Formats: sequence, C-alpha cells, structure tokens
Amino acid sequence: MLPWKHAVRALSVLLLTAAATLAPTAASAAPDRAGTVAAAPSRGWNDFSCKPSAAHPRPVVLVHGTFGNSVDNWLGLAPYLVNRGYCVFSLDYGQLPGVPLFHGLGPVEASAGQLAAYVDRVLAATGAPEADLVGHSQGGMMPRWYLKFLGGADKVNALVGIAPNSHGTTLLGLTRLLPYFPGVEDFIDSHTPGLADQVAGSPFVTKLNQGGDTVPGVRYHVIATQYDEVVTPYRSQFLSGPNVTNVLIQDKCALDLSEHVAIGTVDRVTFHEVANALDPARATPTTCLSVVG
Repeated sequence: MLPWKHAVRALSVLLLTAAATLAPTAASAAPDRAGTVAAAPSRGWNDFSCKPSAAHPRPVVLVHGTFGNSVDNWLGLAPYLVNRGYCVFSLDYGQLPGVPLFHGLGPVEASAGQLAAYVDRVLAATGAPEADLVGHSQGGMMPRWYLKFLGGADKVNALVGIAPNSHGTTLLGLTRLLPYFPGVEDFIDSHTPGLADQVAGSPFVTKLNQGGDTVPGVRYHVIATQYDEVVTPYRSQFLSGPNVTNVLIQDKCALDLSEHVAIGTVDRVTFHEVANALDPARATPTTCLSVVG
C-alpha cells in the first residue's frame, strides 16, 4: 500500500474506532417543533422539572464529543452527577442530514449556537441564573465559542473540559498530511465541517484562540490524559489564563490508563475530578481510590 494510503486509512480507522466505541445503546428523542433534538429523560437526567438545590444551585449541561450524542456519551457521568444531587441535562448538536445518532459533525460555530439556545432553555426551566458546562472532546472546546462570542459568559459559571481539543488536533500528525492529498481536505470540509474546524491551525481554531483562551467571569477546569490518541499532543488541551486549572489525570492516579474515549465515558477517577471542579468548596482528593467513590 502506498504511504499516503496508509495515512488516509489510519485516519479513517481512528474516526471509525471513535464512532464504534460510542455506538448507540439508546435512541435520542425526535426533534421538537423548533427542530431542536433533546434526549428523552434517561436514568434521572434531562428532567426539566428538576430544581437545583441549595447545595448544588446550578444545573449541569453535558456537551458530548464528535460522533457522540446526548445519551451515549453520558451513560456513566450523568447518573454519577444525578446521584450526587445535581440537576443534569444534555443536548444533541452538530447533526448532519441523514446521519442519525452520530453528531458533532456540523460547523462548530453553528453548534455553539445550538448550545446557547439549550442553555437558555435549561435556565428558564430551572430558574437558575447560571449553569455549569461539562464537555468531552469537541464538547469541551465548542462551548468556548459560546462563552467568547455568543454571550455565554453571563450565563455560565464554569466550563469543565474532559480531553478537549482546545487548540485543535493533529490526530497524531495525520492531519498535517492532508495538504499533500488533493481533494481529501475539501471532502472533509464539505461533508463533515465539524471535523475540518477541529484541525490545528484551522480558521475556526485560530479565531477561537485569538486574544486569549479564556473570558472573564468563568472558571475553567481541563482534565487530560497522557494516553490521548485523538487530541494530540495532549498538552495542547490545556488552557492559559486566569481562573484556569489544568489537570493531567495520571498526576492524580498513575495507574489510570484511560485514553480519549474512556476518560469521558467510563473513568470514575475523572468523574470524581469533575465533581471537584463543579463544587471546589467541597472538593476531596482525587486518587486511584476514587474509582469506588
């Protein structure tokens, strides 16, 4: 096989692996009258009658990653937070026509607009003045556009990013090969703009990070894994600026072998760190023993 075919095949395998890992186990709800898809209540979350408690006064909005959806990405973390007394919600965004269940593929800027509308809906239902956002992969990066350009900073207290592609990704360097293969980059851009937007150095990533990574008034908490094979190099996930906490999960538990998908979907050490980020006043040490917490 020619070298360039190795590269394209490797890129395809990586994307398909992510899709297969997040393969659906529960269907999302049908679009409402406004055309917005919101997951049906599942294991205690997306309950729009939920009212935040004094202990946890802000609703938590979960933002899935590329190829994920509002149910499958959160079958672990959503019940974990619900069981700890949070009102938890999740949305679908970045849908492409004719592509069910695998979302986060549309233009990231448009997806941020969908998030803005969803946060407004959650705040209206719960009566809370602010929400906390927790996102995995693209879901930890896309909200920063909402915070920076769509007025989200006035409605969000904290953004917790799990393996976020904060500054784009090279996909282990494979995206750097795209300019050498005429037509491939155009195909990705026209058919899956959400992927093209996430490439390191893309116009979207460049504009997102111009003028600094953060905006005033929002706390940022990034959780990364050194074994990330999708958002590479993994240290590119970290943010710079005031009110930023960057955490490498292996610094909390050296035995944690979670890679890009596992850290956001099944890793209870990470879940504990998320809970700490949402309620720093009541934080307890994140260690390997957090798997049983």
